Formats: sequence, C-alpha cells, structure tokens
Amino acid sequence: MYKVTCLLISFIIFTPLSSLAQNQAVQAVQDYRNEHAHRILSDYMELLRIPNVASDIENIKKNSDFLTAAFEKRGASMELLTLPDKPDVPPVIYGEIDTPGAERTLIFYVHYDGQPADPKNWTHNPWEPTLYSGSMEQDGKPIAFPEPSEYINPEWRIYSRSASDDKVPFPAILATLEALNESEISLTSNIKFFFDGEEEAGSPNVREYLERYKDKFEGDLWVFLDGPKHQSGRPQVVFGVRGVTGMEITVYGPSRPLHSGHYGGWSPVPGQMLANLLASMKNETGEILIEGFNDSTAPITEADRKAFATLPDYDAQIQKELGLSWTEFENRSLIESFMYPTLTIRGLSSGNTGELARNVIPTTATASLGIRLAKGNDPQDMQDKVEAHIQKQGYHIVRDTPGTETRLKHRKIAKVTRGGGYPAMRTSIDNPMAQQIVEAIEQAANEEVILYPSYGGTLPIFHFEEVMQTPIVIVPIANHDNNQHAPDENIRIGNIWYGMDIYSSIFTME
Repeated sequence: MYKVTCLLISFIIFTPLSSLAQNQAVQAVQDYRNEHAHRILSDYMELLRIPNVASDIENIKKNSDFLTAAFEKRGASMELLTLPDKPDVPPVIYGEIDTPGAERTLIFYVHYDGQPADPKNWTHNPWEPTLYSGSMEQDGKPIAFPEPSEYINPEWRIYSRSASDDKVPFPAILATLEALNESEISLTSNIKFFFDGEEEAGSPNVREYLERYKDKFEGDLWVFLDGPKHQSGRPQVVFGVRGVTGMEITVYGPSRPLHSGHYGGWSPVPGQMLANLLASMKNETGEILIEGFNDSTAPITEADRKAFATLPDYDAQIQKELGLSWTEFENRSLIESFMYPTLTIRGLSSGNTGELARNVIPTTATASLGIRLAKGNDPQDMQDKVEAHIQKQGYHIVRDTPGTETRLKHRKIAKVTRGGGYPAMRTSIDNPMAQQIVEAIEQAANEEVILYPSYGGTLPIFHFEEVMQTPIVIVPIANHDNNQHAPDENIRIGNIWYGMDIYSSIFTME
C-alpha cells in the first residue's frame, strides 16, 4: 500500500496539471464508449443512411437537420447559414460552444457532403451501412449488428458512402462532448464548428460564405478534420496542401488527315511535334526545364526537415506495391516531393491505336497537363511560364481553333486552353498553437505524431487562409485503406475510437 501511495504522489508531483486533465478526459471518453459503443455506432449508421451528394438538396437538408439536432443535444448553439440569392446551395452548418474564461477559440471544419455512388459498383447498397468483421481485402465477412451487451471489435468495419470521407468526425465529436458533459469535465477553449455541404463539389461557394459571415468565423486556429492517417497507423498532423492548376495544349498539322504513304516524310506530324514539345519541358530524371518554374517556391525550412525525420521510411514499400524500380529525383523522398511544383501529362490524344489504328497523319495532337503547386506558386503565373516556354520552342499561341490564314502565316501553332485552380496552403510547423494540437494528440495516443508539412493532394483550404488570415492544421482520423471516393468506402471502428481519444485531449488542452 505504501509503494502504491508513493507512486501516486510521485505521479501527481511530476505530471503537469494540464496532462492530468487531459488524461482524465481521455479516460472519461474511453469509459463512456465502453458503456455506449452500441448506441454511438447505431446513431452513426442512421446518419450514413442519408444520401449526401451536394446536388441532392432534399437529402442534404436532411443531413443538416440531423446534425443540427445532434449537436444542439450536446450543448452547442447551432445555426444554418445560407446565401439568400442562392436557395439551392447547401447550407453551412455553424455551431458554437462558449467556454467561460477561455482565451483561445478553435474552429473545427468537417464536410458533410460526399461523393456520388453508383450502387452497381458496390458490394452493398452504398446508403445502407454494412458491418464487416474486417476489411474485404483481408477476407472480412458481413456480420450482424451486435446486441447492446455484446463486445464491439475495433477491427470491424462499416462499409458505406462517406463512412470515412467525411462523416466520421461527427460520431467521434458527438460522443466526446457527451462523455465530457457526463463526467463534468470542462472544455478549455471556445469551440466553433464549420460544416461544409459541398466540399466534394469543389466548395464553389465557400469563399462567399466566409466573406459574408466572417465575424462568426473569427478564431485562433482552424482544425480541418478530414483525410486518412498515415499508412503506418501512427497519429498524423498535416500542415498544408498542394495547390493545383492545368491546361490543354493542341498542336496542328495538315488541315485534313493524310495518307501516311503518300505524305509521310513530307508533312509535319502533330504527334511527333507534341512529343518534342513535351520532352523539352521535363527531362528523364524529373527535372522541369521550364525557365523560372521553381523560382516562386517557398524554401524548405529547418522545421520541415525535422518533420521529415519523424516519418517512417515507406518509400521502398510503396515502390514495391506499385511495381516501380525507380522514381523521379531518386534522392528525394515522396514527402519531400510534395514541397515542389510538379508537371504531369494527364493524357495524350492523336489519331488511334490498337485495332483502330490507321495509316494516316492526324490533323492534331492534344496533351492535358496537370500542375500541382507548392507554397508560393501562383496558378496564373505558373501557366504564364508554361506558355512562355511553348513560345520559346517556336510556337504561336492561340485560344481558338486556327483558321487557314493563321495556319499559313505561322510555322508552328499551339492552342492553349487554361484551366482554373488555386494556390497551395501551408502553416508553419513551428506555429505555437499548432504545436499544442500536436502535444494534445501525443498525450492521448501515447505515441509520437507524424508531422506532415503538406499533403500531396489539393483542397480549397487557401480560401480559409486568405479570407480569415488564421493558421490551419489538418487532423485526420480515418484508416488509410478506406477506399475514399471509390466503391466500398469504409471506416475501421477503432479509428472512430481514436478520434474520440484525441478530440477529448484537444478539447481539454491547456
């Protein structure tokens, strides 16, 4: 008894009070879910049964009503924000929880819309959640939903559209708030919620929402609850995303298809012209040869380098899975490549191949180029640089299909059709409040957090950074093999529990 008492006293003396509070919060949600796991999942399945494609306004409204009622029940003040002149735009669900004496405001972003789903491509109805004993890829089998008294295995999975992207934060947040309320554990921050109803449609109206209701969204840190954890399963915090833009390039040969026997070796061949043009943009090692393409890229910082060092070395495993014996920039890791702009040929078209191939010289050749942007790159400026390079290769650039007069006047013609896009976003890893989030997650997970300077993908987060001028971090909880956007999307139940643990620690951090 004496030893136990001494150990307890020692723990109290040497453990910060903030850590004790967070430990109590994590323990409270764990105890709560041990008792209420059945209802947490049952309520979640009810939400998953409501289709949530942004264009389906009737069902989107059902989703917003469900979530508004659920959060109000947990003590949040909720409001549906609309754009008066756009009645068919999904509402932003806004919520607040005021904490007396709190000196910090956290704004949590989740999107409640999802990708469309074609039932023909799914094993089960995508809007009827189905419980599995494990992942389908590892021979998991459909199982009946357990009785309230039965054990729920964290390795079980729920298969349903939006189960992971991005409804999964909702059951974790709701259960966490319920558990803390029941245990009379106070939050330490003012909390705000921004639930987007058209993220999967590109969030075309999110900037207007931010500008119209800007006063409501004032705070100290945006926390985006979206995306999958690292492949290793370790906790992860992401500090940015790439930007994106692109263009299509069409080059021109003869005004009509020509017999390759009669005109081959005499008439210019558009496919060959385009191949030469594209080869001039990028060499075999991956180096982009367009002048100034990397000039505006923000430098990699010492904090970024330290973050790289926290990452498990998964590159060799990924190469093996993808059948790649080499990569571009062989001395550059996958995560480091996210810090630079890229130029990708998304597609090529000229004539036909296979059984449809004909002995002709086609009239045109077209390439679709994708450009992923790093921090500091402006979409229009990067497109300007590509066009300047095309002109240096002797091409006259047009915006519309050239007529005979233009064709006869210029030796080489390229029609360039620019796409839209938006810039990258990146919060400094050294940001003090972001580091508080990292520490809170480590406290809950009892494991070092992987710090990701940037996702490789793109989200319209720059609108939030630009309008609100507030730092942003991304805290993902979904399993990496969740099939997001694809048939048989799923969530591992243990990842919902993980979300509860880390949210409880974030909500109570000092």
